Amino acid sequence: MTGVLPITLEESRKIVQALLTSGKEYVCVMRLHGDVPEGRVKEVLSEFEDVIYQRPPLRASVKRQLRTRHIYYIEFLEMVNRNVLFKVGCEGGTYIRMLCHHIGEALGCGAHMQELRRTRAGPFVEDEGCVTLHDVAYWFMEWQKEKDGAILRKFIQPMENALALVPKIYIRDSAVDAICHGASLAAPGVLLLETGISKGSLVALLTLKGEAVALARAEASTEEILNADHGIVAKTSRVLMPRGTYPKCWKSGEI
Repeated sequence: MTGVLPITLEESRKIVQALLTSGKEYVCVMRLHGDVPEGRVKEVLSEFEDVIYQRPPLRASVKRQLRTRHIYYIEFLEMVNRNVLFKVGCEGGTYIRMLCHHIGEALGCGAHMQELRRTRAGPFVEDEGCVTLHDVAYWFMEWQKEKDGAILRKFIQPMENALALVPKIYIRDSAVDAICHGASLAAPGVLLLETGISKGSLVALLTLKGEAVALARAEASTEEILNADHGIVAKTSRVLMPRGTYPKCWKSGEI
């Protein structure tokens, strides 16, 4: 497989959980084991645009148990002889080789994945800001010679870019250091928030400057948080900002 692979460095490794569950997009070459009309292939591909059942293959890094995965879209691109080229957008953790196997079964001829390229991983798209390993090696050598931080920004993006698709809650400066010490977020600490937050969903807590403070689990929906004037609205699960970055505005024993 080739294509987009987000790589986290140092403290940004804490956001991997947000990237693992984010949506992915692939371009795949599927090899059919028999002759099938193009129209029939298009018809069957469209039938898989739904929630599907999958069991991870034998060579997998997770437990082989039946689970559901959402296929957001499948776009037929081209068919040459028995090779079918298609684009698929799917939930994180979807196995495209198993998808090809199941498509082959639905077609009645069998099929396998021949080639695969990931074109999107969460907010990172292949033709927008991605770099090759050759680029990284070149710019890193330039940085070693110049020691100019601007060179690093040519191939290293801010941690906040990886949270582009995660619903966000913007918090008061006075609440930041308490969150950095593991405190939960109370309603008075909320200044702004995005739509689409539901109870139990992963959210990113940010300062008004857009700096990532922590990842948290929402204790209420967007509407409930907007109407709350007290109580816990999010429980911190992963602190991203070092302690002491913002001044301490809480007393010892309050957390």
